[in-house]
Amino acid sequence: MGTPPRTAATVVRRVWTSYAFRRVLQSVFVIWLVSTITFLLMHFMPGDPIEIMAGRLNSAGMSHDQALATAQNLVNYDPDASAWGQYLDFLKGLVTLDLGNSLTNPSKSVLEHVMEYLPWTLFSVGAGVVLAVVIGVSVGMAMAYRRGSGFDHAMTSIGSFLTGVPNYILIAAVVVLGYTVLGILPFLDMRGRITAGVEPGFDPVFLGDAAFHAILPILAFAFTATGSFMLNMKAATTEVLTEDYVTVARARGLKPGRISRGYVGRNALLPVVPQIALQMGMLVGGSIVIEQILDYPGVGQMLMSAIADRDYPVVQAAVIILATSVVIASLIVDLVLVKIDPRIKSEGQDA
Repeated sequence: MGTPPRTAATVVRRVWTSYAFRRVLQSVFVIWLVSTITFLLMHFMPGDPIEIMAGRLNSAGMSHDQALATAQNLVNYDPDASAWGQYLDFLKGLVTLDLGNSLTNPSKSVLEHVMEYLPWTLFSVGAGVVLAVVIGVSVGMAMAYRRGSGFDHAMTSIGSFLTGVPNYILIAAVVVLGYTVLGILPFLDMRGRITAGVEPGFDPVFLGDAAFHAILPILAFAFTATGSFMLNMKAATTEVLTEDYVTVARARGLKPGRISRGYVGRNALLPVVPQIALQMGMLVGGSIVIEQILDYPGVGQMLMSAIADRDYPVVQAAVIILATSVVIASLIVDLVLVKIDPRIKSEGQDA
C-alpha cells in the first residue's frame, strides 16, 4: 500500500507538533515578555522625560516655568496619555517594526539612534566570544588530555578565577596596572570608538583604528567567557574520552590526531555550543558596566543615557533588539543542535 495522501489538517498537525515550531513560539513569547516588562518598568519609574529635561534646564539657570515650557517644546511626549493606549501603540509599532522617534531628539528615528551604537557593541562582544571560544576550547581539551598534571591544575585554577571574578574588575585591574603603574598602556588614546579625524570606511586605516579602540572591551568580554569555556570543555572532553567508541577507535589503530578531531572534539563540543548563545546574552547585558568604565560608546552606554533621560522609545528599542538578538542566537543554536544530535528533539517531545 502507498503512503496516504497528506491533507491540510495533517500538515498543520505536523507543523504544530514539530520541535522547530514550538521553539519559535517560545522565542516569540520571550520577546513579547521582555518587551512588556521593559515598557512597564520605564513607565512606572518616577519622573517623565519632560520633568527630567526641565530639571536640567532649571539647574542651568532657567526659571522653573521657562524650563518647563522649553522642555515641553523639545520633548515629544504627552504625559496625559493613558498607559494602556501607549502600550497598544507600542505593540503596534513592535509588530510593524516602527518604534517611533526619540523623545529627546524627535528628528531621529529610534532605530537610527540605536544602530549608531549597536554595531560597536556587537563587534566587541562578538570578537570577545570568538577569542574566548578559540582559547577556551583548545586549552580545555588539552586540560582533559593531561588531567591530573601540573598544567591541568594551573589552568583549572586560572579558569575558576576568570569565571568567578567579574570581568569589569579584571579589566579595571588591567587598566590600573598597565596605565597607572607600568605606564605602558595608552588608555587615554584608546577611549572612544575611533580616533578623531579618522574617516569611517572599509579600509586598513579605519579598521585598524577601530580594532585599537576595541582592544580593552574585547579583552573584558573574553575574560569570563574564556574561563567558562575552558572548564566546560575540559569536563565534556573528559567524559567523551571514556566512551566506548573512543576505545574502539584506538583499538583500530587510528592516529591520535584523527581521534581527537573526529571523535573526541566533535562530540565534546555538543554541550559547549549552547553556551555560546548564553555567553553572548550575558556579555551584551554586561556591556553597560564595561562600556562605562572604558568610555566605549556602545549600546550599553547609550542605554544608560536614555534611561537617565527617560527616553522610553530608545530604551525599549535597545532592550528589545538586544533581547531579540540573544533569543534568535539561542534558537539557531538549538535548531542546529537538533540536526547534529537528534536525541535533543526526542527528549523535548517526551517532555
